[in-house]
Amino acid sequence: MKPYPFTAVVGMPDLRLALVLSSISPAVGGVLVRGEKGTAKSTMVRALAGLLPGVDVVDACRFSCDPVEPDPACPDGPHAEGSPAHRRPARLVELPVGAAEDRVIGSLNLERALADGVTDFQPGLLAAAHRGLLYVDEVNLLHDHLVDTLLDAAAMGRATVEREGVSVSHAARFVLIGTMNPEEGELRPQLLDRFGLTVEVASSRDPELRVEVVRRRLAYEADPDGFAGQYAAADAELAADIEAAQRLLPSVKLPDDALRQIAEVCASFEVDGMRADIVTARTAVAHAAWAGRTEVTTDDVRVAARLALPHRRRRNPFDAPGISEEQLEQALQDAEPEGPGPDDDGPGSGTPPEGGEAPPSEGGSQEPSGGGQSGGDQKPVGAGEAFRARRFEVKGTGEGVAGRRSRAITDNGRTIGVQPAGTKDGHPHLLATVRAAAPHQRSRGRSGAGLVVRPQDLRFARREGREGNLVLFCVDASGSMGARQRMREVKTAVLSLLLDAYQRRDKVGLVTFRASGAELALPPTISVDAAASRLDGLATGGRTPLAEGLLEAARVLRIEAVRDPLRRPLLVVVTDGRATSGADAVQRARQAAGLLAGNVTSIVMDCESGKMRLGLAAELAEHLGAEHVPVAEVAADTLAGAVRTRISGRAA
Repeated sequence: MKPYPFTAVVGMPDLRLALVLSSISPAVGGVLVRGEKGTAKSTMVRALAGLLPGVDVVDACRFSCDPVEPDPACPDGPHAEGSPAHRRPARLVELPVGAAEDRVIGSLNLERALADGVTDFQPGLLAAAHRGLLYVDEVNLLHDHLVDTLLDAAAMGRATVEREGVSVSHAARFVLIGTMNPEEGELRPQLLDRFGLTVEVASSRDPELRVEVVRRRLAYEADPDGFAGQYAAADAELAADIEAAQRLLPSVKLPDDALRQIAEVCASFEVDGMRADIVTARTAVAHAAWAGRTEVTTDDVRVAARLALPHRRRRNPFDAPGISEEQLEQALQDAEPEGPGPDDDGPGSGTPPEGGEAPPSEGGSQEPSGGGQSGGDQKPVGAGEAFRARRFEVKGTGEGVAGRRSRAITDNGRTIGVQPAGTKDGHPHLLATVRAAAPHQRSRGRSGAGLVVRPQDLRFARREGREGNLVLFCVDASGSMGARQRMREVKTAVLSLLLDAYQRRDKVGLVTFRASGAELALPPTISVDAAASRLDGLATGGRTPLAEGLLEAARVLRIEAVRDPLRRPLLVVVTDGRATSGADAVQRARQAAGLLAGNVTSIVMDCESGKMRLGLAAELAEHLGAEHVPVAEVAADTLAGAVRTRISGRAA
């Protein structure tokens, strides 16, 4: 079945342009496509492969070496001049979310290295993508170390595998394209910065356009080959234009005036480092080639800035990406002596991006979506500036997903022992393997150099690192929490813990309780942005159903233990400890706490303030078997200061 034609995709001019520019100049650094589900992100990326010109490769070379300029370090080389070659289409290699590191970068055969003294390298997906496209769907769900590996290879044009003192390197030049749904969690800012371009896509609200999308999709599913044939000429014309732009690219000049504009724009938006300037310059050159020009103009710089800068302006995970059009135009005019006005409003097409809307203002609060409950509801109070929070850990040692919070047995970290083959996949341990094989050399009839190694001799490193956890917040939103602006302090502390969870690659969830019941305000997700948004719109009022809040938290944890059993939970109960809703409220709260005690690591964030304190939150922590933490001691520097004070007091 033929893939969906590139020119048949309706709308999304920014994405179309970004993909084309990255195809013209892979040095741009690839494209990150951000957007809600069902917006044809994957469809357009897969269709791009059919537009790229074919490549000449050396016969029997697993690393797709160019016969004209073969890689001198190719593991299948060296390739003699005039080696037999053939032409094949450019590849689109898709990276599965659950792929292991060896599958991505390749692996070394330890048995052959020990027995025969040869380097037997099995290429991975990076080798397969050389001189083509590497597509990562849901790139934000990949482990950080894999994303780092991909971006390193994309930036350097080479992939290097090192195992137990053996090193293999090969060329890996490809166009990296990642897609993600921000609702499922963000990439860390340092990883975002390493993608060349970014595009925000959203489904159109125009009924006519939506009708056309559905009509074309149904026609494609009914007759894929016939539908593709209708757009074959348009796709072929676009492919020819891309190839022509690739040939023109080396001839495009970047004058000093354009370079000064790029520097002015990047400085105006206060982006970190120099990567933004370099990527914007490369993108402007590619856009000039695409337009058939041999010199970069102001229009090329404007388009490049709109694609290269939005994701580099994020200062923390709760900032919305985007750039100000007015600020961009002002920066361009400040750097251009003649000061001509802008001649278009959209990247490459003369129209603004379809479906584009202004990003939400930073720091704005969101009203709750549901109707308020009775009982003296109060207007939501905004949080203050987030601070660096203490690291709270889950007790014991887990085997969960890679992260940065609690101790765990992981694929990365310090080696604490070895394990035999078949126990768990991991990195080979050379010394332990030699020790296991050495006593059997005579019985195995060894003669000459090398060891006789059997599969049962293989040993793998057992490593201890850090895992990501599920951090479930159970927040008291009753009327007592809204008194004396206490909720502002509470929201600031929780927001700081959310930022900490983001940095430690945790999953987060939010349970709130007020009036007469509790609700799951946010099901467990890796999107801390969503949690921060729900927290910002949290109103207070009514009595305190503490028991209902704890029972709802217990229910959520039971369900999540089935859905994600390897991710251990950390429960953070945010309350002043009062229980005032319903008959026997205090006794029911104690019973609910008893159900959680011993089954989950818990923290009680004590929000009680004022001179007269009842100490109810400390009692709750006792019943939960939890750590009791006053809200003022959530900050890391506060804890360090308290420790220093105690130490100096003892010394005195």
